Amino acid sequence: TAYAISLGLVGSEMCIRDRTRSMQRELVNHETTGVDESVDYAIQTRDLSLWYGNFQALDNISLDIKKGIITGLIGPSGCGKTTLLRCFNRINERYGNVTTTGEIEILEKNIYDSDVSTGQLRRRVGMVFQRPNPLPISIYENILFGIRVHSPARELSRKQKDELVESALREVKLWDTVKDNLKQRATHLTLEQQQKLCIARLLPLKPEIILMDEPCSALDAEGVERIESLIEGMRGDYTIVIVTHNMAQARRTSDECIFMLLGKIIEFGETSEIFFNPREEQTEMYIQGRYG
Repeated sequence: TAYAISLGLVGSEMCIRDRTRSMQRELVNHETTGVDESVDYAIQTRDLSLWYGNFQALDNISLDIKKGIITGLIGPSGCGKTTLLRCFNRINERYGNVTTTGEIEILEKNIYDSDVSTGQLRRRVGMVFQRPNPLPISIYENILFGIRVHSPARELSRKQKDELVESALREVKLWDTVKDNLKQRATHLTLEQQQKLCIARLLPLKPEIILMDEPCSALDAEGVERIESLIEGMRGDYTIVIVTHNMAQARRTSDECIFMLLGKIIEFGETSEIFFNPREEQTEMYIQGRYG
C-alpha cells in the first residue's frame, strides 16, 4: 500500500511539473510575440532560416538581443550556434551554396537592404574567431590593419596612429606587456596575447557589436580567466554575443543565454534562469550534461 501511495505521489508530482512547464512555455510564447519598446535592441531576427545546400542549419529563428550586454549562445555541437553568429555580419555568404531567408536587423537597420555593404556592416559588427588569427606582421601594423582596409583614403598622422595603437592595446590590457616590442611579429606572442590582439584589432574601427566564436577554446586555464575578465570589462561599451561549449563560462560571463538544438531556439532568457530554473526539459538535460 505504501509503495502504491508513493507511486501515486510521484505520478502526481510529475503531472504537476509537466503542467507547470507547459504553462511556462505558453507564457514565454505569449511574451515573445511582442517587443518591449522600452528596451534597446542591438540585434533582432524574424523567421531567420539558413540552408547549406539541402541541409537546413537554422529553422525560423526569431530573437531580440539587448544592447550593451553579453549574450551567450550554448548548445551541442552542430546545433547552429556558429552559423547563427555568422549571420549577424553575413560571413556565411563567403561559403558557397548558402541560402538565407527571413530578416536580420542590426541596430534597427536591415542588413540585407540594398544600401548596406558587407564592409560597412563588418565595421559595426566585429568578429573574434575560435583560434587567434593575427596577421604575420608587426603588433603595431595588426592594430592599424582594419583602419587601412575599411578606410583606405583616410590619412593618419604618426601621432594619430600611435594613439590608436596605444588606446586599443590598453583597452585589452596588453599595452604594458608589448609597448617596448611593437615591431615584433604578432605571431610570436602567446596564444592568450594573440587573442587579446585580435580583439584589440577591432577597436580602432569602433564596432558597436562584437561576435565571439569560442574565443577561449585554445587557451589554458589562466588564459581563459584573463580573457573572460577582459570580456566582462567590455560590458556596457559593446554588445557581445559569445558562442561557448563551456557551461561554467557561459554562466560566469553572460547576462542572457540562448540554448539552441537542431537549428532551433529552445530557450532564451536571463542566464541565471536558464541555468537554475530552466523552463524546458531539453534545456535542463543539456545543462546537467545528459547530452551534447
